[in-house]
Amino acid sequence: MLKILIAIALLLSFNARAEYLPQAERVVDNVYAIVGPLGQRSVENDGLNATFGFIVTPAGVILIDSGASKIGAEKLAQAIRKVTDRPVRWVVNTGSQDHRWLGNDHFARQGAQVIALKRTAATQAHYAKQHLQGLERQLGARLAGTTPLPATTLHDDLATLELGGETLTLRYTDAHFPGDALVHLPKHGVVFTGDLVYVDRMLGVLPWSSVAKGRQAFHALAALKPVHVVPGHGRVSDLAKAQRETGDYYDFLADTIGKAAKEMEPMDEVLTRHADLPAFRHLENYRDLHRANMNRAFTEFESQ
Repeated sequence: MLKILIAIALLLSFNARAEYLPQAERVVDNVYAIVGPLGQRSVENDGLNATFGFIVTPAGVILIDSGASKIGAEKLAQAIRKVTDRPVRWVVNTGSQDHRWLGNDHFARQGAQVIALKRTAATQAHYAKQHLQGLERQLGARLAGTTPLPATTLHDDLATLELGGETLTLRYTDAHFPGDALVHLPKHGVVFTGDLVYVDRMLGVLPWSSVAKGRQAFHALAALKPVHVVPGHGRVSDLAKAQRETGDYYDFLADTIGKAAKEMEPMDEVLTRHADLPAFRHLENYRDLHRANMNRAFTEFESQ
């Protein structure tokens, strides 16, 4: 009997986790964010461990990023329907990592136009197979039905888009992945940063990331003076919080680790010296990512 009760409890616990449903939260009038979990991709979150968003216009909905799978895309669509019954007309991709675009096909089949800058779409196509293989290990059967569809409506380095009275500017950041971009809503003072900004959790420097470009892009973001920053991961914040949790970290990696690399200091000594940074210790994934981030930053600046 006890074993049966334990089994039922475990099943109920799993089902509760598996029923993760994203919820929209208002940023300003007609602009919403969907803030996913801070942890890693999992069966429980269907790869929605990121922050997404949408804009409601009289002509339809503009979705910022489409999730990492068909199921994830369906869940984003459900969150939108709780706010409006208007259809998703545009999907704007800010990047090429799985959670930014592998839900494109779901929305395209509903009639949405999928939009990105040219290098964003090219990087999506380049990494599609690799990202699907990784997600198969993380999501298993819940990846079923996911079909990679790189953006089909392409723009050059800087695009200004208008739909239903809303104006968006789309520009490259090239920080986390080549071709990454941000979306600026100048009328609202809102920026959807894509994977340039991380709030509440530590940003990740990947083998194909660029700390130098990330730092430059963050400074360009700050120059826009947004009132509301919708990060790639974490809660909606203001520019000051984004500066503390992402901008300052880029500055540390470039000014401290990059300087040491250029001066040919021993890498291991440098990484050990800066292994504990109290200013960032509170961030989710700090212990898992900080040393690896320094390692990759050192390597990047060492080669310059």
